[in-house]
Amino acid sequence: MEAVEDIVIVGAGIAGLTTALGLHRLGIRSLVLESSHGLRNTGFAFTTWTNAWRALDAVGIGEPLRPQHSQLFGLQATSTISGLSTAERQFDATETQRDNEVRCLQRRTLLETLANELPSGTIRYLSKVVSIEESSYLKLVQLSDGSLLKAKVLIGCDGVNSAVAKWLGFKKPAFAGRSAFRGCAYYEHGHSFEPKFFQYFGEGVRYGVIPCDDKTVSWFFTFSSSSKHEEMEESPAKMKQFVLGKLGKVPDNVRAVIEKTELHNIILSPLRFRPPWEILWGNISKTNVCVAGDAFHPMTPDVGQGGCSALEDGVVLARCLGKALRDRQGMSSEEEHRRIEMGLQSYAKERRWRAFGLISTSYMVGYIQQSKGKVLNFLRDRVLTAFLAGQLLKMASFDCGKLSAS
Repeated sequence: MEAVEDIVIVGAGIAGLTTALGLHRLGIRSLVLESSHGLRNTGFAFTTWTNAWRALDAVGIGEPLRPQHSQLFGLQATSTISGLSTAERQFDATETQRDNEVRCLQRRTLLETLANELPSGTIRYLSKVVSIEESSYLKLVQLSDGSLLKAKVLIGCDGVNSAVAKWLGFKKPAFAGRSAFRGCAYYEHGHSFEPKFFQYFGEGVRYGVIPCDDKTVSWFFTFSSSSKHEEMEESPAKMKQFVLGKLGKVPDNVRAVIEKTELHNIILSPLRFRPPWEILWGNISKTNVCVAGDAFHPMTPDVGQGGCSALEDGVVLARCLGKALRDRQGMSSEEEHRRIEMGLQSYAKERRWRAFGLISTSYMVGYIQQSKGKVLNFLRDRVLTAFLAGQLLKMASFDCGKLSAS
C-alpha cells in the first residue's frame, strides 16, 4: 500500500493536533499518524498559562474550553520545612480580563476538543513509524503495518523518543536526575480549594496542587530520583505511600488530595530535557522535515510550559506552512519544495530562541526549588521565591500571534 500526502504529522499529542487544526483552519489538509489505538491521556492535566490561551484562541477552541476549567487568581508558595507561606502572587485577572489567564486544563478534554474539530479521517491510529527515507522532493515514511506514505512535508510531534528528531540528528534527551509523579483526585461533592496554584518546596522535593474545576484537583510531585526508586514504577500503591511520606508540613486538605487519588490515576515518569545548546546548533528543520513539541524541546516542568509551548509551536508552524503553500496551484514540484523548505526555516528561526529560553529557565528554576543545600534553601525561602514565581508569569507573557500573517 502506497499513498502520497501533502503533510504528514507524526504524533496525535498536543503539538500534532494543534498543528493539524491550524492547517485545517487555513484550508490545508494533513494526515496525523498515531501509534496507539486512541488519544493518549498521559499526565491527566497541565497548567495552561496566558500564552497557551492565546494559542488556543488562535486555533478557535479557547471559548469552549474556558467554561470547563476554573480560572486561577493567584499562586501561593509554601515551605514544607517550616510550613509557612514564603510568597503569594496575585494574577490580577477577572473573568473578563485575560492579561494573566491561568487554568489547569484536563489533557483528555483538550485532545478530544482538538480532534473533534478536525475532518473525519485526519487521524490514523495504530500507525507507528519504523523508518524515514528520501526520494527526490518527498519523504518516504514506512509504517509498522507495512504501508508506505510519501510526504511532501514531514512533521515530528512524536514526543521525547521521536523518530523524526533522530532523523534530524538530535540525540536522545538527557535525564535531569529527577522524576515526577502526576495524579488527579475527584471530589463527587466538590472540593474546598480556592482557585489558586498551590506550590510547595522542601528537602529535595517540589510539588503542587491545582484545582481544574469544582470537582477535580490535579497534583504533581517532583523529586531527585535514583535506581533505588525503580521498584515503584510497577506499584502505584508504593508511589502513593512514597509521596505521602515526603509531603512535610502541609495542610490536611493537601495531604487529603493524595490520599483520595485512586491508584489508577497516579503515574511516574523520569524528567528529561534537551540541552539548550542542542536547540541552538541542532536541525529544528531540514529540507521538508521539522519537529515540534516534546520532539523539539523536551523540558523539565518547573515553569509549566511543556504543553503551553507545544500549543505555540502548532500555531507558528501552521502559519509558516500556510504562507509557504498559499497560491500553489500550477506550481512546479521544485518551487513547491523550495517554498516548503523556506517556510520550515522561518518556523525554526521563530521558535529557536523561545525554546532555548524555556528549557534554560525551567532547569534553573527546578535546580533552585529542589535544592537540598542549606544556603540555597535559605535564599529560596527568604529571597528568591517571589523571583521564581515571577519567572512563571514572565515565560507566560509570550504571544505566538494569530494563524494568518496578514
